[in-house]
Amino acid sequence: MKARLRDIADQASVSEATVSRVLNGKPGVAESTRQAVLTALDVLGYDRPSRLRRKSAGLVGLIVPELTNPIFPAFAQIIENSLAQNGYTPVLCTQVAGGVHEDDYVQMLLERGVAGIIFISGLHADTTTDPARYVALRDRNLPLVLVNGYIEGVDAPFISNDDVASMGLALEHLVSLGHREIGLAVGPDRYVPVIRKIAGFRHSMQELTGRSDVDDLIERSLFSVEGGATAAGRLLDRGATAVVCGSDLMALGAIREARKRGLNVPRDFSVVGYDDSTLIAFTDPPLTTVRQSVNAMSAATVRALLDEIAGQPSPRAEYVFRPELVVRGSTGAVRRH
Repeated sequence: MKARLRDIADQASVSEATVSRVLNGKPGVAESTRQAVLTALDVLGYDRPSRLRRKSAGLVGLIVPELTNPIFPAFAQIIENSLAQNGYTPVLCTQVAGGVHEDDYVQMLLERGVAGIIFISGLHADTTTDPARYVALRDRNLPLVLVNGYIEGVDAPFISNDDVASMGLALEHLVSLGHREIGLAVGPDRYVPVIRKIAGFRHSMQELTGRSDVDDLIERSLFSVEGGATAAGRLLDRGATAVVCGSDLMALGAIREARKRGLNVPRDFSVVGYDDSTLIAFTDPPLTTVRQSVNAMSAATVRALLDEIAGQPSPRAEYVFRPELVVRGSTGAVRRH
């Protein structure tokens, strides 16, 4: 025991008597010194006495879509870290096609007695979803926060990126480069973010180009590389000189399709992505994209959930965060023929 005390004291740069006082819970030790001793225990691989171990405030469920889209791991990482810093243990539930359904994940989380659940781009983003599943959770007084999607009649805070403003930023940039035949490639329009992107696209095209009939410039596809390639191909066939995509993955597909046709990006065709997910700055060419405020949105999500858990609920509203356009190498001036 003496050797152990000496090792801990040396590591923490304190006396053995101080180490003893901390381990035995005696008063008269500064908080900074106590933390130094506890850190020394951790560094040296000793188990903390049970009463000195970090206590978990409980489990929090985090339900996200597939992790193949880099934006979702970005949200998950920040939210998980913030929850852990506040004493909560995050339980990550990932949805994939043909995998565990959101409702099944929720049931498993309820059986484990979670303190709350965060949903990112879940069923709440689908306009065909029955809100009863979320209402039932709130009837149980389970704290919820829902990210990037909105559904009426659910007593919970919503955190969203401003999809309408996103389209405005992208189109202002492309119009300033001389583009007028600008396409929009998005996913299925039963999703709230897609509906809002389309609305923003229509509004900004009217404001910036005076064009009100843009149906032939909107392509609904899949939120994937393949979906982006298919949508871009159809838009190119109609004479589009640029495209705004609903995700960075779709934008990569659009670039691939343009190259497949022998076109140069951005000389012949400009492409704007959406998300500014990891590594997008290092693609060829580096992708111009609309950046979601992932850090701010994640911080607001955790704060809202912790307030809900503490019985100090946030005002019932949708908190909408302003995006940012990041201009890189995939957009350029329209090519004059």
